[in-house]
Amino acid sequence: MKERCFGPIRFIPGENRGKYPFCHSLYIDGAGILIDPASDRNRLKRLYDESGVREVWLSHWHEDHFMHLDLFEEVPLLISEQDAPQLSALDLFLDGYGIEKENHRQVWRDIIIKQFHFRPRNPARFLKGGQQIRLKDLTIDIIHTPGHTPGHLCFFFKEPGVLFLGDYDLTAFGPWYGDRDSSIQETISSIKRLKEIPATIWLTCHETGIFEKDPGDLWDQYLAVIDYREHRLLDFLNQPRTMTDIVDAWIVYQRPREPKEFYALTEEMIMQKHLDLLVSNSTVVKEGESYVRTD
Repeated sequence: MKERCFGPIRFIPGENRGKYPFCHSLYIDGAGILIDPASDRNRLKRLYDESGVREVWLSHWHEDHFMHLDLFEEVPLLISEQDAPQLSALDLFLDGYGIEKENHRQVWRDIIIKQFHFRPRNPARFLKGGQQIRLKDLTIDIIHTPGHTPGHLCFFFKEPGVLFLGDYDLTAFGPWYGDRDSSIQETISSIKRLKEIPATIWLTCHETGIFEKDPGDLWDQYLAVIDYREHRLLDFLNQPRTMTDIVDAWIVYQRPREPKEFYALTEEMIMQKHLDLLVSNSTVVKEGESYVRTD
């Protein structure tokens, strides 16, 4: 992938097409604003040296969006208030994913420090949904899009008509709602809201990254993954299944991935979100340590 400019918005592709653990970054020329610094470490170093970075914005708190934030320790950081606590301390970060077992926490500690260069940070100030930021030749609407995280933000750059979707990335994998405070219902609402914004260019953090035509049916296909996961789960619950059974079915990730402590936890968290909804509408019941559908 190549860098592209849309007015003052520079799209900086991540390594491996922005697939996890990388993501695509944005840079606002003139203003020196870098968004989600986890694309390419060497490229971001050159950007800092050659063009300057005056502020770093994060769409949300996840590690694949701050991986190279350590390069910009002296640069003011902006993020939503809801997502700021997880960046302030490693234990709060682990809490945000709902990691409870100490052996799992230690695996994650090592990964987040060594691979993602975690260093505690506090924001200089907060970005808020509904806020409009006016730069010299650019107007930015800050859009609060909870679901992926409680404070996930998207950005609409009005003059070039560019909508940055963050981690609502329209990939075949589908939406991700696997941390402690993620929400399936809010994810659906946020995606539907983003679909209605009158953009002409859509940018995302992962994989394809640039959509120069209306994504069209991709919006519906992306949302349909949520229903697909639910239907697969219900099929699997034709007999009582423990959470261990459910995780080992790999409904979300399709196959086991390493490190297992990392992926099994998020598989469990996403499945738990579905189970909570299914139990609440009496489609599934919990019997002891097992879940089973009611029909």
